[in-house]
Amino acid sequence: MSGFEVWLARHGETEWSLAKRHTGRTDIPLTNHGKEQARALAPTLAEQNFSRVFASPLLRARQTCEGAGLIDRAELRDELMEWDYGAYEGKTTVEIQTEMQPGWLLWTDGCPGGEMPA
Repeated sequence: MSGFEVWLARHGETEWSLAKRHTGRTDIPLTNHGKEQARALAPTLAEQNFSRVFASPLLRARQTCEGAGLIDRAELRDELMEWDYGAYEGKTTVEIQTEMQPGWLLWTDGCPGGEMPA
């Protein structure tokens, strides 16, 4: 059996990532800079012979995949959607810790109305 490689690329910049807001399931577009980031991936990715390409169906992921030149091959999978932040969607970590839950940590405390750690 031969080995295989897994390549991962995060979506490009959004207004919420700039503001350090937990984006989760909110379907927001890339900024112009985010689109440039996606296009910058294209030359490197074009050199690869990927057997499969997966992406989240959220707009920011699809725009990244499109800019990178892989949208025609992408399999959009709901399982790749970002964490559900529930009541904390759109909030910054500082806002959550000062206004809602002091000492909050995503990976141990989870999100009310959203996903919780196992």
